[in-house]
Amino acid sequence: MIGWRATPGLTRALILGNLLLLLLYPIAWFAPLLRAGLLPLFGLSEISVWSGVVSLWETDRFLALLVGLFALVAPYAKTLALLGVLTGRWGRRSLRFADWAGRLAMADIFLISLYIAIIKGIGIGRVETGWGIYLFSGCILASLLLARLTETAIARRLGPGAEHTQA
Repeated sequence: MIGWRATPGLTRALILGNLLLLLLYPIAWFAPLLRAGLLPLFGLSEISVWSGVVSLWETDRFLALLVGLFALVAPYAKTLALLGVLTGRWGRRSLRFADWAGRLAMADIFLISLYIAIIKGIGIGRVETGWGIYLFSGCILASLLLARLTETAIARRLGPGAEHTQA
């Protein structure tokens, strides 16, 4: 790595955590975020991140690209950036990119929650949250935690004032 080494145990744990996220994100993308129906008498349709992007693509390509960026690209890119830093392939500047990508990924969780609140508030249809919303939210939160632990490990190893140096 360029300029730092965390303890082997911590580095290994952070790498394993990020690898686990790389496996869990695709599962979360296809897992049911919510089940929605027009009236209580009719069956509920399951909506996932992927089905939402595909459905948006048919009606509003710009919005589909935006949601795809927030939900698919940003969290995965952040995880890859953290792995790059932890394995020594990329410098510490990648942490800035990871932070930026993490903020985009959190925007998606906010939007999904807002949509659920709006639909439930209108009262026209019926919406139930699915297990995928918890998995997806958990992945995003775990990614934030892993990024923070990585930053802390780097700062401790390099010493005071090191967060302002560039590698």
